[in-house]
Amino acid sequence: MTELQDRFRSVIADLALGEVVSYGEVARRAGRRGAARAVGAFLAEHGGDLPWWRVVRADGRLAAHKPTDQARRLRSEGIEVSGGRVLHALPPR
Repeated sequence: MTELQDRFRSVIADLALGEVVSYGEVARRAGRRGAARAVGAFLAEHGGDLPWWRVVRADGRLAAHKPTDQARRLRSEGIEVSGGRVLHALPPR
């Protein structure tokens, strides 16, 4: 795993229960503004043991590969989801 991937992992692992951020926000917190696609690629390959469901697209849309599972997990944390989009989440830190 690369140093950048380690930083992505750390940011995602530190997301609090009910905290939802965009791929771009993960990249920004990891010190790599503009690397949202790299975050998505990282999660596709290494996200299994991380709270991947707390990461959504910048417009609030859910991940294309597991939207039903993601919506279920987010709802279990008190996040409002409708029409494949997060409606309410905690503000970013």
